[in-house]
Amino acid sequence: MSRRRAHPLTATNGAHPFHRVCEAAGCRLQGEYRAPYARDRLDQYRWFCLEHVRDYNKKWDYFAGLDAGQIEQHIRADTIWRRPVWPLGGRRSSGPRIHDPLDLSDDAGLSERPPPRMDGSEQLTSAERNAMGVLELSWPLTQADVKSRYKELVKIHHPDANGGARDAEEKLKEINAAYSTLRASEHLPAQ
Repeated sequence: MSRRRAHPLTATNGAHPFHRVCEAAGCRLQGEYRAPYARDRLDQYRWFCLEHVRDYNKKWDYFAGLDAGQIEQHIRADTIWRRPVWPLGGRRSSGPRIHDPLDLSDDAGLSERPPPRMDGSEQLTSAERNAMGVLELSWPLTQADVKSRYKELVKIHHPDANGGARDAEEKLKEINAAYSTLRASEHLPAQ
């Protein structure tokens, strides 16, 4: 059970409490209301009575002394809370590399990827890229390159040249399908 004090403690302990006086000239009322001192000193205050703080607030202009460009710059800085910004994905960490054997950072978009190639190969479909792999070709190439490589591979993998082997026949079917895909491609120039 708690005991009550005979004489409760007071904040002043018998001393007279401090009262601010209104800072308006000639006013002797208590300064209970604060108002910002200046735009560059918002954490410092002037103290006024109710009547004078209303007057002060009506006359006080936060943007006094600034031209339109400076005001616009101030507003734009406030939209980002005056914090540094950079383009999305433009800031790369120069810190230690993270060991990521499961490639989870790739899924999250955290790893650095090389910039995409803009050499014309980005227009190829996945089927056309697979066909290039079957014919063992690399970009850039033309229809003539495809035809000459097709003829070389047919001579190597034809079943008659391999004694009727089934695996050579299957490989020839893959080569024929790849050649048909690339021959019908709109992305390969003729020459």
